[in-house]
Amino acid sequence: MVDVLAQLGAVDRTVQGTQIDGEPARLQSLAQTYDAPIDEVWDAVTSPERIARWFLPVSGELRLGGRYQLEGNAGGEVLECEPPADGAARYRATWEFGGGVTWLTVRLASAGERTRLVLEHVAREAEVPAEMWQTFGPGATGVGWDGGLLGLGLHLASPDTAMTPAEGEAWAATEEGNAFYRGAADAWAQASTAAGTDRETARRQADATYGFYTGTLDLGGGQ
Repeated sequence: MVDVLAQLGAVDRTVQGTQIDGEPARLQSLAQTYDAPIDEVWDAVTSPERIARWFLPVSGELRLGGRYQLEGNAGGEVLECEPPADGAARYRATWEFGGGVTWLTVRLASAGERTRLVLEHVAREAEVPAEMWQTFGPGATGVGWDGGLLGLGLHLASPDTAMTPAEGEAWAATEEGNAFYRGAADAWAQASTAAGTDRETARRQADATYGFYTGTLDLGGGQ
């Protein structure tokens, strides 16, 4: 049983414009505070054995300068790696998928016995097909990261009994899973609207994103 509304409300989401080497880019950010100390969260997001239990199996070398590959998904290079010290930690890596390169940064900050995690995913506008952005907006990738933060939270709360990634795929097709993806798509529409997208466009993109993640998207234009 997942408290869908609590999880959706626990995440802060933003979309903003930025630049990479003078080229226009978009930065998506998600932040959530977990009931676990920073060393525990760091281990969960950097240990291959634990990443496989809440996200995807990963191979390679998760160290500075090492290369990694997520099973059936992105790979890349670890560009920065700063383990916990003085209440903070971070890592940064390339996120290489489908011939494109984007960048992922994860930051941790202690909040007593809790830990604030901030995930940033930045991509040059040229790396994202215009049709894809027009259709889905930030939800295309943002909803996937929402699923990752959910998986991490369940794992940290109950490392030995939380849903595995395979179980999560099955859960996505349930009524509860559908409610999660509907809520996440709508939350990204709100973030997009706050960034300047008109409400009708953001709503349409949220509908398309929800349809994509639940397998109900009609590519012919209907819903």
